[in-house]
Amino acid sequence: MSGQKQGGAAEPEFEARVRALLAGDASLVRPSPVPYPEIRRRGVRERRRRMAVGGAALAALAVVPVGAYALGGTTTTSPAGPSPTVLASERPAPTPTGPTSPATASAPAPSGTPSAPATASAPSTAPTAPGRPASAARQLLDGITFDQAATGLGMCLDYNKAQRLPKDPSYTDLGRPADYRIVLAMRSTGDSNAPGDGYFVVAVREKPVPARLICTVKDGAAAGLNTSIGDPFGGAKTPVVPDMNSGKLYQQTILGKGAWKLPFRWGIIGGYRPSVATMTVSYGGGAGEVVLDHGWFVATGTLHKQVTAAPHLKGYDAAGKLVYDSDHDASYEKTLP
Repeated sequence: MSGQKQGGAAEPEFEARVRALLAGDASLVRPSPVPYPEIRRRGVRERRRRMAVGGAALAALAVVPVGAYALGGTTTTSPAGPSPTVLASERPAPTPTGPTSPATASAPAPSGTPSAPATASAPSTAPTAPGRPASAARQLLDGITFDQAATGLGMCLDYNKAQRLPKDPSYTDLGRPADYRIVLAMRSTGDSNAPGDGYFVVAVREKPVPARLICTVKDGAAAGLNTSIGDPFGGAKTPVVPDMNSGKLYQQTILGKGAWKLPFRWGIIGGYRPSVATMTVSYGGGAGEVVLDHGWFVATGTLHKQVTAAPHLKGYDAAGKLVYDSDHDASYEKTLP
């Protein structure tokens, strides 16, 4: 009991001493004063540094050469000095003044897709169809259109390739339809030697080697091809040279002497020289029509009776003088076989 009284009496005294000590230390523990002068000095230095940087940037903008590209803008020139700075967001989009090059016009391709070439290839201008005759009305006959004649020519050229034997040394590549010019298209009449009607296409070319083709088309396919390669005049000196193979255009039943199918569309072709201005033709007692087409004559007509004599040709110069008569041409076959 006496111990508890002593402990209880001692506590208030101990606490009083602790509180006194704490109060004395508290008066000594004070926060450090705020360094306002140092903060002000640092702020002044920072403002001076920023002003120096901004002044350097303005000086750099001021010395940009006239005509330099601004962001997002177009090139401008001014004799008075540099243009005022314009922000990219404020500058209007440039207006195109001419053709835009593919290098600048194409947008970047999406990821994973092949990019387009910088320049597009120009479309080919090489012709694919044959040339046209001088007079479609007088050389594309019997309702045969130019497209039909061109198709027939293409089939005949393919036919020539198909007939080629492996490693045939005599094979001649006749080229493409675009190498030729069509001078005649007319119906063909079948006979005992070549049954079946169809149509003929006659085409000529000048380069790389002169050539003449007589194509026969029947039932929508090439049925025959007659070719002549080289100068159509050969060694002849006459002003007019009838094609020696054009007999297939003006006669029937070569092997037999059976009756001809009438009426019969006929034609004959050949070369003429510049001295010839006009030509005439007669066959079976009736007059035909002749077209002069860039060095080739094309004579046509219709027979109403079977004949035994070949067409009779005459040529005249610009003054009307007779300069050629097939009756006096020793190389011309005047009668039918």
